[in-house]
Amino acid sequence: MQYDDVLYGATEITEPVLLELMASEAMQRTRGVLQHGITALLGITPPFSRFDHGVGAMLLVRRLGAGLEEQVAALLHDVSHTAFSHVIDFVYDDHDGQGYHEQMKLEVVARSDIPGILARHGIDWRAVMDEDRFPLLEQPSPALCADRLDYFLRDLEFLKLANRQEIAAALAALRVVGRRMVVADADAARWLAYTFIEADRASWSSLREVGLYQLTAEAIKAAKRHGCVAEADLWGSDAALWRKLQGADHPEVARLVSRITPGTRFVLDEAQAAFRVTTKVRSIDPPVSHGSAVTALSALDPAFARHRRIYLESKRGPWSLALVGQGLEVSVATSVGAGSRALGS
Repeated sequence: MQYDDVLYGATEITEPVLLELMASEAMQRTRGVLQHGITALLGITPPFSRFDHGVGAMLLVRRLGAGLEEQVAALLHDVSHTAFSHVIDFVYDDHDGQGYHEQMKLEVVARSDIPGILARHGIDWRAVMDEDRFPLLEQPSPALCADRLDYFLRDLEFLKLANRQEIAAALAALRVVGRRMVVADADAARWLAYTFIEADRASWSSLREVGLYQLTAEAIKAAKRHGCVAEADLWGSDAALWRKLQGADHPEVARLVSRITPGTRFVLDEAQAAFRVTTKVRSIDPPVSHGSAVTALSALDPAFARHRRIYLESKRGPWSLALVGQGLEVSVATSVGAGSRALGS
């Protein structure tokens, strides 16, 4: 297969196991699961899917010389995401960790067609679920890794934070040292690190995106409580779950769903907050190679270290969010996640 990717261009994929996995029922489901969930469905954030990101992470580790097992692990790393992606973490009160898909991964994969495919090719499916074995794919935050880098680079053009040439230059600066992803020079590392923070500010931890995630989570919780949505509906596509929510025959669900619109905005307002919420705040501290040594950018550049520290402190929650726009009143009267408290009318 020749796979054409917006970031990595045309790649010839000949490995039978990769081709079978890409065509698997489990991976095909992720074509209907958008990376940004509800905000992508509403046209606010980029519309790429978990399938696009999974294949992208695979292509990135492949580009960096990863073996077949790490490519398989990269391809499958997000296969256990529910509809609306990280919105589910707001449903289950994991606002800061956002790891529900990781908690469910073994269970989801075990009941899918993936173990049978891997067995036919002599690969232990449980082994490729252990992402600690694959340092190009996954690293603890704020280190650089294929997962973190791929979704970041996919967002940049939509967010108007970079053009194709700048993205290509960033990819060209990547190296591998000791099986880990590093950046060839400090200037490229600075571009990555500062731009990553701007992407987080503009999208991933913006008031609008976090607010819409919380609002959608409240609609899902209400729909489940009133029997309008079943647990199985969470494991389909975004579009199917959205249709269920929009068609829910219950006034509480209908009221919440009516507020989930592209025109809905959120402001910080303690006095009139609809809810208080925390979220995961993202940044990177890229390792920079110089000779045989590798040093984190923050250790080389005190100005960046200070910038990152101030940014993270500025995002500390919980936030008191009020809804504004399209005639919306501010009160939702909801319970929220860990470290937060409910605010009523």
